Amino acid sequence: MPQSRRYLLIGLGLALVIFVGWLSLRSTAPVVPDAIKHGYSEALAAARAGQPGAARQLYQQLGRPDLSVKRRLWLHAELPNYPSPQALKLADADLQNEAPEVRLAAIRSLIGLVPGGQRSLLLGPLLDDEDQSVRFAAINALLGLSPDELGLYFAPLQQAIDGWEQALKEQSPSAAIYLQLARLHIHNAELKQAQEALDNTLRVEPGNLPALVMQIDVLDRQGQSDAARQLLAQQLKAQPDSAYLQHALGLWLLHHNQREYALLGLSKAVELEPDNKDYRYDLATTLHSAQELEAAQKQLQEIVQRHPADRKARVLLINYWKESGQLQNVQVLLAQLEQLNPDDPALQQGL
Repeated sequence: MPQSRRYLLIGLGLALVIFVGWLSLRSTAPVVPDAIKHGYSEALAAARAGQPGAARQLYQQLGRPDLSVKRRLWLHAELPNYPSPQALKLADADLQNEAPEVRLAAIRSLIGLVPGGQRSLLLGPLLDDEDQSVRFAAINALLGLSPDELGLYFAPLQQAIDGWEQALKEQSPSAAIYLQLARLHIHNAELKQAQEALDNTLRVEPGNLPALVMQIDVLDRQGQSDAARQLLAQQLKAQPDSAYLQHALGLWLLHHNQREYALLGLSKAVELEPDNKDYRYDLATTLHSAQELEAAQKQLQEIVQRHPADRKARVLLINYWKESGQLQNVQVLLAQLEQLNPDDPALQQGL
């Protein structure tokens, strides 16, 4: 056989092998049904509005291999309201996504889906992620957990914190950098360094309310409650219509066993920002602790009405109604919850 013909046959054979391999890959690639492929907008709208079947549609879309990064981010923003083993599986899978933005979104989802003490096993491996922003997000997600809760990741977290602290100090100073340094110092119980970082934050950005509230907490931790109270009073005098500060006042008073006065601050925060579900939730739980059950229920009802997808308020309202013997209301909300997400752990646990 002529040498040129032999090379031609070899070349054709290689081409055939490549073509067969391509066909094999193509045939095993997941096929997304058209109904799911065209159902993204409906699924996102259902999840945001708390409509029946929202969880199933949300899971279907997050399970798609062909979904764009942007669309996957929007779905993850809704996932914490629809917890289940499937939701956990989807969020965990996206911790391995090739796009750092998706891994960040998955971290946020898991913060909402998983209690702090159970979070370290899922997020601990990301302390070694190749992307710096993902590593830092994993650190933030684990800050505040006890050594027992961190388990095997206690030492890796400390190493990661040391690395982040060094990276922050090498950057140009800014309020955001000083504030993040303060968070790291607080986690390490380095209160004097935290105070210094917060002083620097407020020097650069005097109106930084998170830094002010964190400074009040640091003063408290150092046993300087009078200084903390004076700082809070000073800020409230300057900004009496700040819902953020009124809420902080309420929580501070609650921490200092002054529940009656705390209710005034929390109520004022809700009055100033009636659509803020976090402020209203804290008011509801404080009212409940003061044995004002009906008032607490009304606050939770308002959250559910304004934010139908808010699972936390819905589940707590079911508990409060159950506690007061309003079983008809309990059945209505349980039925709605089952329509939203039949695999919700609250239903599985026989709430």
